[in-house]
Amino acid sequence: MPQNFAGRQKVEMKKIAKQSKLSACFSKRRPNVFKKVSELSTICGVNVAVIVFSPNKERVYSFGAPSVEAVMHRYFGQNRDATTSSTFVRMEELCKAKTEHLTIELTNLLAQLESKKKVGEQLKMIRKENQENKWWTSPIENLGLE
Repeated sequence: MPQNFAGRQKVEMKKIAKQSKLSACFSKRRPNVFKKVSELSTICGVNVAVIVFSPNKERVYSFGAPSVEAVMHRYFGQNRDATTSSTFVRMEELCKAKTEHLTIELTNLLAQLESKKKVGEQLKMIRKENQENKWWTSPIENLGLE
């Protein structure tokens, strides 16, 4: 491999065979791809969309400016057969699945938040009672472990 003057070696462009190295490389490079696309959009004032499937095809990552949906609708709006296009149908399915997943996640997080708020209120009440009762003057038999 030829060596660069900056001390880094050039990487030969070929598919990585080992799955663990492939996943690690993908995880490190994906954010950089989205950053470059964002810079292109900002500097040139263009609408862009990038959709990337993970190497094991389990996850889909996307970036768009102004949004992936806006760019896809603009693209398919120019295509007369957009609603029958398999790509369009797949994009709609992915959007619905992602929306459902995020809705479930949001519902779970809101439930956790409410639970934490209730615990916080209970702690405030206990603190207030303890300050009012001056617990240190109570007989030791009346005190719990808390």
